[in-house]
Amino acid sequence: MPIDPDIALGAELATKTFSWTSSDVLLYHLGIGAGSRPGDNLDAKALRYTNDDENLQVLPSFAIVAPTFHDDEPPKLDLPGCDINLAQVVHGAQEFIVHRPIPTSGTATVSDRISDIWDKGKAVVLWQEGVAVSESGEKLWTTRSSMFIKGEGGWGGDRGNQRTVELPDRKPDADTSYDVTPQQALLYRLCGDRNPLHSDPGFAQAAGFPAPILHGRCSYGIVLRTVTDELLGGDAAAVGGMEARFSGVVYPGETIRVQAWDEGAEILVSATIASSRSERDGAPVLADCVVTKA
Repeated sequence: MPIDPDIALGAELATKTFSWTSSDVLLYHLGIGAGSRPGDNLDAKALRYTNDDENLQVLPSFAIVAPTFHDDEPPKLDLPGCDINLAQVVHGAQEFIVHRPIPTSGTATVSDRISDIWDKGKAVVLWQEGVAVSESGEKLWTTRSSMFIKGEGGWGGDRGNQRTVELPDRKPDADTSYDVTPQQALLYRLCGDRNPLHSDPGFAQAAGFPAPILHGRCSYGIVLRTVTDELLGGDAAAVGGMEARFSGVVYPGETIRVQAWDEGAEILVSATIASSRSERDGAPVLADCVVTKA
């Protein structure tokens, strides 16, 4: 079979040592829309994302892109026990936990493994877990991400279980929106994700989409930045983690509506498409989305 769970499950992937600079952090923040609102170039809080002075901070979702930030080729899928191609794969879910604030530059080593494989019958959900450690041996962050692999599965394996979030039946504590720019995916792909699904119209159509879509990790970062600004005073160090399932796609030029409910240690989030001119108005972007406070 194209996926052999006996080989893949628990497989340790190659460790990778990587470095990042303040320029990488700035590009990542610009890729997820920081500094895009009128007046952000004069706003001290907004400039904490976009100006490389002593006030520069790192939004913790940078952890999910840092190890591959300088990759300039489409991602490779040479995973143990897996014979799959890029056109089969959609990003399913993303999680991270930061164990300390991420410095604006540094070097770390990440160790990855295939932690779970869920058999959904006509698809497989494959989870990877990575732990990043600094040069001094300090644990920096842990990430988990899943791939939804179409056309696989059916061997009767574990179907898996993911947290389901019920949103409060009250007015959200924050309700705002972000206009995705037409070139947003083209900018964000410079953060190390050159999957042609986000830039090549022909590839996107072959994969079943009418046009290139925004990276799921980009919409993920947009939502976290919005929640951080709206409910955490713009303080990136107040974020301890975030988990979300990608429940729909975003096309460049659309608007993402972010509603958030502050529940104490956690912030529950709804992200949907907001456009009165589109049949996709109200379509979900992220589901089961939770931001954990540090």
